[in-house]
This record gives sequence, C-alpha cells and structure tokens, in this order.
Amino acid sequence: MADVITISGLVATPPRHLMTSDALPITSFRLVSTQRRFDRATSKWIDGESNWFTVTAFRQLALNANSSVKKGDRVVVTGRLRIREWETGERVGTTVEIEAEAMGHDLLFGTSAFARSPQRAAAEATSGEAPAADSFAPEAPTPGGSVPDTAAERLVMVDASGVVPTTADALAVPF
Repeated sequence: MADVITISGLVATPPRHLMTSDALPITSFRLVSTQRRFDRATSKWIDGESNWFTVTAFRQLALNANSSVKKGDRVVVTGRLRIREWETGERVGTTVEIEAEAMGHDLLFGTSAFARSPQRAAAEATSGEAPAADSFAPEAPTPGGSVPDTAAERLVMVDASGVVPTTADALAVPF
C-alpha cells in the first residue's frame, strides 16, 4: 500500500535525465512547496515554511517531463509518497520522495500548450488502433471542413456546446 499525494510547487533544480542500462528513462528534480498565508494584521501575503521533495518520473512520463519541465516552472505533481531515513558516516537525514504518476504545469501561474508525444501519436496513427481513453477526441471536421486523418489531427479544442472553434474563436474564449 502506498500513500498518494498531490503537490504544487516550484521546480528548484534543473531536471536530471538518464537512461539505465536496461533502457529505462528516468527524470528527477527537486520540488519546493512553500505555503503562503494572508496576514490580516499587515494585510499582506507571507511565506510559511518550505517543504522539499525529490520528484522522480519513469518511462514515458520521464521522457515528457525532460522535454517539458525546466527549473523555475510551477508544476503540479501526483504520485506515491516515500519517506526514507538515511545515514552516511556522521550525517543523518530524511528524504521525502514522490514517484510521479502524473505532472503538469500549474496553470494558476501561467499558460501551457499541450503537444502529443511524437512516439504516441505515430504509434496510434500507424497501428490503426483507436486512441487511448485518455486521448479520445470526437471525430469532427477541422475549421476548413475536412475530417482529420491522423490521431494528432483529431485533437481539436471543442467548447462546451460541442462546436469546433476557428483559430480566431479559440483565441477569444472569455474566462
């Protein structure tokens, strides 16, 4: 049994990417999460304590994180929490690790543009298989009126009414 946790924070170190001898991709970085609270006495936001985590991603998530996440990015990470005590000679400490199951940019602090992994889009297009449930998009005409041919072309933004917006409409969506 593992504890699952979701943390939002700042990528504090450049992501480190490596490939094991068994061709297993691994990407890791340090994440700092600082709690903020509103101080009514001064009418200002103040920083609380910071918690530090080592985030490790494997396989496709590692490859995507390596291409997408940079030091200084605000991210949200969900994964399995592991707390380990360690001792090296005279030094002792505690390491708090998150084995990431999902991660993405924290859109409270900015915008992000999604792009399907080239390997996944190519595999779906050449295999003839339907897209995975997490990538399902209804088959719809593109703004030019044609029906898309590949899985990558089928990824379209659809508003709540089910209408496929034109490029100009997509940029003018009110929030």
